Amino acid sequence: MHSAFQCGLSRARTANNQYPHGRQRQLHIRSYSLEPKKGPMTVHTIDCQYIDEPKVAAAYLIREGDELAFVETNTAQALPHLLAAIKGQGLTAEAVRYIIITHVHLDHAGGAGSLMAACPNATLLAHPKAAPHAIDPSKLIQSAEQVYGAERFQALYGTLMPVPADRVRVMEDEENLVWGTRTLTFLHTRGHANHHFVIHDSRENGVFTGDAFGVGYPAVQGSGTWLFPSTSPTDFDAKAAIASVRRIVDTGADRVWLTHFGEVTDLATAADQLIDHLRRYGVLVDTADASNLQGQALVDLCAKTINRWFDAEFTSRGLQDNLYACELLTLDRDLNAQGVAFAVQKRRYKRSRV
Repeated sequence: MHSAFQCGLSRARTANNQYPHGRQRQLHIRSYSLEPKKGPMTVHTIDCQYIDEPKVAAAYLIREGDELAFVETNTAQALPHLLAAIKGQGLTAEAVRYIIITHVHLDHAGGAGSLMAACPNATLLAHPKAAPHAIDPSKLIQSAEQVYGAERFQALYGTLMPVPADRVRVMEDEENLVWGTRTLTFLHTRGHANHHFVIHDSRENGVFTGDAFGVGYPAVQGSGTWLFPSTSPTDFDAKAAIASVRRIVDTGADRVWLTHFGEVTDLATAADQLIDHLRRYGVLVDTADASNLQGQALVDLCAKTINRWFDAEFTSRGLQDNLYACELLTLDRDLNAQGVAFAVQKRRYKRSRV
């Protein structure tokens, strides 16, 4: 979600189309019609207590027999919560086989290096454009420190540790990973970030969506499901985001697991909301582009419209007097406005190059 940490991304590939640790690329396209296995739920939600707030950012722990996998790591500050989750399963860090990051925004992947260091048998699974920044996070650090300052960055995110290249595996679009009783299928999903994927879990028939299926904090659900998109800088693309929402629904999943936050089972309602919101954001990009405003004036124009949308939702859901909910969404409002303004600036730059 929080993406003041974007930079140029490149593929982590070696010669002969191999992955950094030498595994030859293999694609296996699968059907989503497989029946999920019956039995106890094997996906466990971990509250990472991001920015010291409950139920804002999650990581997920998957248990497959006596092996484990994490989806998302949050920041290095979340490491104690992740290790406690392992202990809660009666296992040790040596049981962790995979650590998966949906994209490299720091509230999703900032703790990847620290968790990998604690889990000696784990392989990091990442999008081809995300892998280089897990291996060398220096550009992420530099970008974030420019926004927050070194001291504030350290307090928020801790130390970003690099992941050894030979422990990183990049996952192509529609690539399958067969693991015990389940198949994990990786689907590239642009719109929020160009280096984003989601993961379909065949056993639970669910999708780990990162930020591709919006944000749904429990504290703001009010009267029924309410998901809204994250349009933060620097890759927001409304049409691509709508295509990604539809791609997730088309898996036939029974549930999605949002990083922000938790399990959602009413996919039809959520998808309709998100597509409606994203269409409006797309129109806002057009309107803001036509305004010819620049700099802070452009951001302010976007923020005025976005705040009006959020205020209307709060009123319709009876949340207008919920000060905690209002404060919780302040950062999301600001980031969404910045992301729309950035999309306008990017469009104008491309137009100027023609």
